[in-house]
Amino acid sequence: MSPPSRRLQTKPVITCLKTFLISYSVIFWFTGVFLLAVGIWGKVNLEAYLKLTSETSTNMPYVLIGTGAIIVIFGLFGCFATCRGSPCMLKLYATFLILMFLVEFVAGIFGFLLKHEIKAVLGDAYKDAVTNYNTTDPKSSEVDAIQRTLHCCGVNSYKDWNATKYFKDNGIPVSCCKANTVCSVENLEDLDKARDVVYDTGCISLLTTSMESKLGINAGASFGVAFFQLIGVFLSCCLSRYITINQYEMV
Repeated sequence: MSPPSRRLQTKPVITCLKTFLISYSVIFWFTGVFLLAVGIWGKVNLEAYLKLTSETSTNMPYVLIGTGAIIVIFGLFGCFATCRGSPCMLKLYATFLILMFLVEFVAGIFGFLLKHEIKAVLGDAYKDAVTNYNTTDPKSSEVDAIQRTLHCCGVNSYKDWNATKYFKDNGIPVSCCKANTVCSVENLEDLDKARDVVYDTGCISLLTTSMESKLGINAGASFGVAFFQLIGVFLSCCLSRYITINQYEMV
């Protein structure tokens, strides 16, 4: 049996590590809620853009939603394992944190790598949607939503509509009209008159910039939470080791 002095030295370390790990687990739980919120936000905000093309999509919002939900559950498990002081449970908690680190790290890398590719394909898809614009195509509804939301018109400018079949029959879409502006059919069918009532900024630059920014936020959140989990791995392993040492010394 080890001297009582050594056991007395070990117990304060265990108490300190337990305090740190419980605090970490609570913060970790909140990061799960944060990831869940970012994932849902990304899904909602990217949905309108990704509907323009059936060839390109990103699973990052779903990864963040799934990871966030699992973190919420295991954040509670981490608090329970710490309070119980079970080395096996603490090692299981550390293993989970390592797996989540790998998932989020890979998701972050793919997010940064794919955002430029998605940006390019989305730009081509938007140009195609404008060219084939009509009132019945679902993609045309997305063009209207984007023009209203981003306050833009056409691909590079409102003049791009002049080359479409829709313009020859109906003029520029009403979704290009500026807020609080009444657009008459006469104005929308004449490019010179339309200049004063429609948005003069093209959508392609605003669309791709907005898309890239939203994917960047998702990837950044994934990276940030991933590296934060390494702290939990360190604390869990240290606490498990000291509890094991203390149990051994008491034999």
